[in-house]
Amino acid sequence: MSKIGKISISIPEKVKAVLSGNVLNIEGPLGKKSLNVDLDMFNVDIAEGKEISIKPKKLDQNSKRLWGMNRSLINNAVIGSSKGYEKTLELVGVGYRAALKDKQLNLQLGYSHDINFDIPEGIKIAVEKQTIVKVSGSDKQQVGMVVSKIKSFRKPEPYKGKGIREKGQYILRKEGKKK
Repeated sequence: MSKIGKISISIPEKVKAVLSGNVLNIEGPLGKKSLNVDLDMFNVDIAEGKEISIKPKKLDQNSKRLWGMNRSLINNAVIGSSKGYEKTLELVGVGYRAALKDKQLNLQLGYSHDINFDIPEGIKIAVEKQTIVKVSGSDKQQVGMVVSKIKSFRKPEPYKGKGIREKGQYILRKEGKKK
């Protein structure tokens, strides 16, 4: 039995969930998301627009595997359309800076050139200080992908810890050369 799949999803007041065919449409103040649900394998119940529950039609190895994942995808869409997701990045290093120019994030990361990152649709990027970047959006997967792409421009190195890291991320530090 899936421990995560058993838990029902409560829907906030501002969010609407509608099942039409095998597509679950979730709409809220921060955006809308459509999810394909396999109705041959799962029963999806929307109770008075306040709660969504998902249960497998028959318990076998495959349905157990997908039950918790489908519940998590629906829950992430509900949270994303009501509160949204946000990740904070820190630029650590001398001369490392970030700035917004129109629909591009301009990064100076110690290379001989600046890196201009095009901001995808549905994502908001805010530069608080020159070294702190906040990425937010309604789709958890898209926010994570954008953060991962920005982090890939300059991965944190283990000696001085220079690079782009998420707030609170632990960098395994190495000791330098000894005389």
